[in-house]
Amino acid sequence: MKLFRIAIFLALAIAITSMAQANGNVSANLPAFGASGKATSVSGLSSGAFMAVQYQVAFSSSVVGAGVVAGGPYYCAAGSLLNAAVCMGLVPFVPPNPAGMLVAAQGFAASGQIDPLSDLKNDRIYVFSGTKDTVVYQQAVDATVAFFKDIGVPDANLLYVNNMPSGHALITPAFGNACDANAAPYISHCSVKHQAYDQPGAIFTHIYGAMLAPAKKRSGNLITFNQSEFSDASTGMAADAYAYVPQNCKQGEACKVHVAFHGCLQSAAVVKDDFYGKSSYNDWADTNSIIVLYPQVNASTIPYNPKGCWDWFGYTGPNYALQSGSQLKAVRAMVQRLTSPPAKPLASQ
Repeated sequence: MKLFRIAIFLALAIAITSMAQANGNVSANLPAFGASGKATSVSGLSSGAFMAVQYQVAFSSSVVGAGVVAGGPYYCAAGSLLNAAVCMGLVPFVPPNPAGMLVAAQGFAASGQIDPLSDLKNDRIYVFSGTKDTVVYQQAVDATVAFFKDIGVPDANLLYVNNMPSGHALITPAFGNACDANAAPYISHCSVKHQAYDQPGAIFTHIYGAMLAPAKKRSGNLITFNQSEFSDASTGMAADAYAYVPQNCKQGEACKVHVAFHGCLQSAAVVKDDFYGKSSYNDWADTNSIIVLYPQVNASTIPYNPKGCWDWFGYTGPNYALQSGSQLKAVRAMVQRLTSPPAKPLASQ
């Protein structure tokens, strides 16, 4: 019976895909923009934060920094959903063990399944945990900081913001819930010393240094592209994803690339453009020559992922935290597309 249900689901998925193609509803492929391959960074909220850490560790030779908002350390769940409660800090007085995660990462690096951990030592890492967060508690995020320190990331490169009375959310200056909310769309606004806190700006500034002021009116374009070119249904990833491309990046400048991973219940299928369009990532990207990639995961039955979370505990298979993991491999291929030289000069496209 189980195999029959799987067969029916796959048949429906193929039929829907075929109908979309027949109706011309398949999005265009992701263009190559010749972006810099030496200035890629990542960030994310919740499952997206776990994913950002996984990407950073797995591909550390090509990542310069990360923003981790309410996320635990690398390989925290060790491939089992049974460990999720500890990794989210939900078990009082039983925090994740960063030393165990470091041993696992060292083994993966020694076998060539992820990049050498020494590549992480020069990364700049922003970590955030709100004091009112009731989804991922601070003892879990404390373990993330300890993991990076154990690897050898110097204190000067680590910024840990853990004193803001915010709930489980990305913090933006002018959109979302009240600061202490723990509810959809998991985007909130908070003030520090009577000034709106801008988390994407704080992440970019910590990773890249001094930034130009964010755009008041964006000059670039938000594009929708065919994500299924890089992933199939077994990954749980959506058919479409998004990228914000500043005007100068379209004209041939070797821009930076930043990958922003949404959290659970935060994909475009659930909250539309709240994460990829209404947060302030694109405002900062517009004036600072950064292409922002927004890969997407949808809720699914196969693989079982009812809340549309990124895979940080193994629902796509045991290799989920390695370079060969299906989601990591797909996102890496998207970054490589963005950093590839265009087939013809961008100005003539």
